[in-house]
Amino acid sequence: MPPLWVSAWRTLEYRRPMALAHRSYGTTRVVSPRGRLDHDNCDAFQHDLADHLDACARQGAALVLDMSGLEYVSSAGLRCLMIAARQAAARQGRVVAAAPQPVVAEILQISRFNLVLPVYSTTREALAAVSPDALDAFDRG
Repeated sequence: MPPLWVSAWRTLEYRRPMALAHRSYGTTRVVSPRGRLDHDNCDAFQHDLADHLDACARQGAALVLDMSGLEYVSSAGLRCLMIAARQAAARQGRVVAAAPQPVVAEILQISRFNLVLPVYSTTREALAAVSPDALDAFDRG
């Protein structure tokens, strides 16, 4: 069994917020999580995503999750994504996923998660699906 300080350090390490880079295209916000979305950082992900969901709800805009930086999504991570989609829907909002890496795309396909959250091959496709204005802004760079 590791010393108590090691367990405490691991707990603190896992509770660090997940960095969520974001960019806006018109009123649509693209959020880009990085790394792994699993039990260890799901709470931090939900906490950090809440501000983005709030901003989108205030503007009546969609949120696009650019999954190109996610290496892995566990069942706990899928639960986090489902909660985010439900929170957005409760506020008349919308969350879609875009550009998952092959491993993540396979996880989403096997779990039939596309029935919970629309999944698009690219960020551009996702923006086209949620807002013509966002697509124009994206294409302009």
